[in-house]
Amino acid sequence: MDIFCALLLCFHLLTAVQASGERHTLIFSVPHRVYECPEGADVTMTCLQSGSKAHSGDKLWDTWLFTPNSQERCHKGMHPRGSIHSNSTLGVQYTEKDKSYSVTLQKIKHGDQGKYCCLLLEYNKKKMEQGAHDFIYLNVVPMTPHTPNGSKCLEWSHSPSDDSVAEGLAIAACVAFILCLPLILMLVYRQRQTVQRHRRAHELVRMDSEAQAHENPVFLGDSPQPKPRTVSQIMRQSSETGRHLLSDPGTPFSPNIQGELFFPAQEPIPECPNLLE
Repeated sequence: MDIFCALLLCFHLLTAVQASGERHTLIFSVPHRVYECPEGADVTMTCLQSGSKAHSGDKLWDTWLFTPNSQERCHKGMHPRGSIHSNSTLGVQYTEKDKSYSVTLQKIKHGDQGKYCCLLLEYNKKKMEQGAHDFIYLNVVPMTPHTPNGSKCLEWSHSPSDDSVAEGLAIAACVAFILCLPLILMLVYRQRQTVQRHRRAHELVRMDSEAQAHENPVFLGDSPQPKPRTVSQIMRQSSETGRHLLSDPGTPFSPNIQGELFFPAQEPIPECPNLLE
């Protein structure tokens, strides 16, 4: 019963932590995780905003980062084609519309292959309140003679309930586990104390049974066998009337070994006179 209550309390704590985390949270999601494009094609990669700001008057700032190694994290200052703003000369353009943030690369090359990260930050008077980010992989396929002109990119769809949601649930689960850890330790301690008390009670029963000259039926099973008794123990056993047997010294029926014996002393018999004299 205690374990059930503990689990129920942990569930409520997890729900409360998750609800508090979702109250004001910015989330970035991507409709397509991977883009596979031939060289020379144009590609537009998009991130979608969801959630709400912590304060209605806060300002949002967005940017795109790039790293050629898809296994690394995006680093600050590394932008697609080295430009933080739209640049027609470099063939990069940034657009924002209805909570949709996109970057367009024209006539992509093999050097454009890598990992693209979209980042959204919320500021309140130069103080960052919260942030959100996501990433997209761009795979550039070399142009071959068999590649038709005007080939388009292949887009691999991705569910909006992505890694950011999983990370939030993992964090909430860790917080709930930390909060429940003292309660779990207390239940384990109480369980061990109960086991020790039961063992101590069984030990006392066994010792009392040995003192009464018979084995403990708890340890003997269904058919306990009485322990054999010696003759002296039988002779010292109380009778049905509650009185001790005559063989037990110190009873009212025992003779007084000090002073007079069991038979009373007789008066000395005077010697008979010598009638023959």
